Amino acid sequence: MKLKVCGMKYVENIRQVAELQPDYLGFIFYEKSKRNFEGIIPEIPKGIKKTGVFVNEYVEILVSLAEEYKLEALQLHGDESVAYIKELKEYLEQSRKEKRLSKVEIIKVFGIKDEFDFSILKPYEDVVDYFLFDTKGKERGGNGVTFDWKVLEGYNSTKPFFLSGGIGLQEVEKVQQILKTDLPVYALDVNSKFEKEPGLKSIKDLKKFKKIVYDK
Repeated sequence: MKLKVCGMKYVENIRQVAELQPDYLGFIFYEKSKRNFEGIIPEIPKGIKKTGVFVNEYVEILVSLAEEYKLEALQLHGDESVAYIKELKEYLEQSRKEKRLSKVEIIKVFGIKDEFDFSILKPYEDVVDYFLFDTKGKERGGNGVTFDWKVLEGYNSTKPFFLSGGIGLQEVEKVQQILKTDLPVYALDVNSKFEKEPGLKSIKDLKKFKKIVYDK
């Protein structure tokens, strides 16, 4: 199972988190977010996928940022339709042909609170690489609360997914329980529960989490 640390913002902190070798590092390109990323991404190990998080962004702007930052994954956190994603993929393919980008993964986010109609995922299955399930709240992510993971018992797709929403050290036992199920949990996505302030991650807490959950 992979680990994604999202909401990165500060150069030195990015370097420190990268030393822990997560599989994905997330950078939020959304002006309304407290973790909105601007500036430079320092050199990080090749095995870590730089992930851009976007909310209902114009396709041209999104692709331009993907090229600028050499993103390897795109997380769509808004109300992006299947048609939008198809258009995005056409742009990405053109960019790849012109060697401005390499292969880019597409992650589509869905917010869950107390219940969820999983049938709405069906049209997306052929156009995305992964789903991501986050807690539905007033913010577009980073709310710091978990949703009821029992809802995922109704998940009827084989598409692997990222599990997100308020995952911290206190959720370790819950994480270990869900990993014993047959659900195709591809990655855990952590953010606000590991922060000293928005965008600044606690290396000590991340190390502890990684050791308990991943270093078996």
